[in-house]
Amino acid sequence: MNRAIKTLLASALTFGAAVATPAQAETKVGFIYVGPPGDLGWTYRHDIGRAAVEAMDGFSTTALENVPEGPEAVEAITQLAETGHDLIFTTSFGFMDATNEVAGNYPDIKFEHATGYIKAHPNVSTYSGRFYEGRVVQGYIAANVTETNKIGYIASFPIPEVIRGINAFMLEAKKHNPDIEVEIVWVFTWFDPAKEAAAAQALIDNGADVIAAHTDSPAPMQIAEAAGAKAFGQASDMSRFGPTAHLVSTVDDWDSYYVDRAKQVAAGTWNQQDSWWGFTKDGMGGEIGMVHLGNYGNMPDDVMAEAKAIEAALAAGDRHSFECPIYKQDGALAEDCAAGEDHLTDGTLLGMNWYIQGIDATIPQ
Repeated sequence: MNRAIKTLLASALTFGAAVATPAQAETKVGFIYVGPPGDLGWTYRHDIGRAAVEAMDGFSTTALENVPEGPEAVEAITQLAETGHDLIFTTSFGFMDATNEVAGNYPDIKFEHATGYIKAHPNVSTYSGRFYEGRVVQGYIAANVTETNKIGYIASFPIPEVIRGINAFMLEAKKHNPDIEVEIVWVFTWFDPAKEAAAAQALIDNGADVIAAHTDSPAPMQIAEAAGAKAFGQASDMSRFGPTAHLVSTVDDWDSYYVDRAKQVAAGTWNQQDSWWGFTKDGMGGEIGMVHLGNYGNMPDDVMAEAKAIEAALAAGDRHSFECPIYKQDGALAEDCAAGEDHLTDGTLLGMNWYIQGIDATIPQ
């Protein structure tokens, strides 16, 4: 990836490296990253989107890397606001409060927060991918390739996005293999290769032969490869890290969104909105969205064919990831289903803080 560093913001070293381009460009777009682009997962894919903006005439970009979630983020976002950026993307859930705090002080700057749900000011929008759609397909594959009926799942933080993914995965897996079980390890980090590797190894040692992860590095894939297990890639195509382990990767694709929103700021047509794209933008077979699956492999042909058919059905809107009836861990019918809905509503999914029936675990507080 071409990420030539042409200039550094004076105080950027507080938060890590900064990537910037000439200050004379008409529209300046800033990015706040929770990790390094070298994570080869979450931040890496956001940085590819940044590069797509960078490549357009009339735009410059700046990225602050390794910004801690919490109070430190306020200083980092303010730094971009004070240095003439017209649009600022904050790319992790934990930046939500800081984004809204800074946005209130800079009403002429547009702010976009990834994976959050609060828009405290008219100059703030939110955006995210329906990553759980990929987890549905992964759940089907896991149910059909496991030999031990035990899945290991490495989870980052107990927020709705991560819980949705676990539920989507296990809901589909249980449909096709009622005997399947999941062991969930919470690592409380987005990016820590050593901790992710240790979690993967512990899960394999406990009998898991398929590993799923909602963390950012390829370490779990590498551990699975060394142990002769199978694994799913997260956020980017991780097949190169597990030639015999890799089943499929959920790939985040932010490029078109970042380009579109930057162009809107430049044209003066930017509007506040919530964007939540899955395999397609509209969930009905329209334009390509923010999520796709990359490099199916290491599974029987019939399993691959059905997995691709499930992906296509979700993309076309022919099925939903959370179709009723759905029962909670305590056996109660999910409220949306009890109210007569065909599937769980977006409001329920956005606030999901419970496991489905069949997951023998407790969500940490």
